[in-house]
Parts: sequence; structure tokens; C-alpha cells
Amino acid sequence: MLAHVSAIVAATDLPVNADFGNGFAHDPVHVATNVAACVATGVAGLSIEDATGQASQPLYEFSVAVERVKAARAAIDRSGAPVLLTARAECYLTGHPEPFTESIRRLQAYAQAGADVLYAPGVSKREEMRAIVSAVAPRPVNMLVSSADLGLRVSDLAEMGVRRISVGSSLARVAWTAFIHCAREIAENGSFGGFSGLMPFHEINALFK
Repeated sequence: MLAHVSAIVAATDLPVNADFGNGFAHDPVHVATNVAACVATGVAGLSIEDATGQASQPLYEFSVAVERVKAARAAIDRSGAPVLLTARAECYLTGHPEPFTESIRRLQAYAQAGADVLYAPGVSKREEMRAIVSAVAPRPVNMLVSSADLGLRVSDLAEMGVRRISVGSSLARVAWTAFIHCAREIAENGSFGGFSGLMPFHEINALFK
């Protein structure tokens, strides 16, 4: 992971944010160690989530989750680097019975623990988005948009007070959806119709210059 982050940081002058999962550790001490190593790659920001990856206990217990954010904050502060810390409440994505209420509870605590940006991926209702933004103000909130079903535009999110937008894997899935659609058209119908409207090579190559 660190090698991949380093390669991306070296490849662009743009600031890079690392999705650092759960910090690749459970206890706060090792989270701090790993965050320090991530900061050393030159990232401009990184995120720490509270999902354990374990089906028996999908989220870290509340106090432990808060301590993990505090540990990440302390590691960044010790480095002296201006790295933005995003704390993620994974309640919506882990099947919590009351994801909205628990997300606000956790995000408010993470703000107090030193997170610069708050993020509850999976929220889809406009009223809940507004409430989350209000609950952690003035700290900025990141929202995930991974489906067209939300019926939202960038301007709608901006009007709610959202300060940052993520699209997750959606752009990659757009590409894979088109690829699979075209391949099926060839295999099942013998048609190359899926190739219509393709971007010409010179335009694609220009994007990489």
C-alpha cells in the first residue's frame, strides 16, 4: 500500500489523498505507526475508517474508534506535515441498525478527536446529508456519490454545505460497464454497435500529455 501511494504521489503535482482503510491495524498505537509511514510518502491527506473488516463486530467499539482517530491525529502532528485527516464513520456500509444516529454520534466525536474532515459513506437521503453537515459544523464534510439514483448535482451538494465529493469506484465501473456491454454485443449478437461514439486516439493521448 505504501509503495502504491508513493508511486502515485511521485506521478503528479496534484495533492493526493490516501484511502488508508482502518490504518492497517486495530490498536491505536499501531495505527499511529502506520499513519506516520503514510505521511512520509508525501500525501496531502489520508482517511481512517472505523470498520473492522470482521463480520462478528463490523465497527470498532465507540471509545476505541475515537482513540484510533486521536492516534492518527497525533502521528500527523508529530510529523509536522500539513496532512489533512479524514475520519470515516462506516455505519451505513456495515449494516448498523441506526446508521444516521450513530454516524452523527461518531463524526462529532471524531471532530473532537482532531479529524479535519468528516465522512459517512453511504448516506443517500438529502435530509440526512443536511443534518450531518449541520451536526459537525464548521468542520467540512465529504459525501460519497456512487449512484445516479440520488438525483443530485454538484450544485445541490454545495448548497447543502458539503465541502468535498467522492465518487468511489463509480468512474471505474462506468468503464467496466461499457466494456462488458460491448463484449456481450459481440459475443451474443455479433454486433460492433457498442463501438459507436468512441473517443478518438488523439483526444485520449492528449489527456496523458
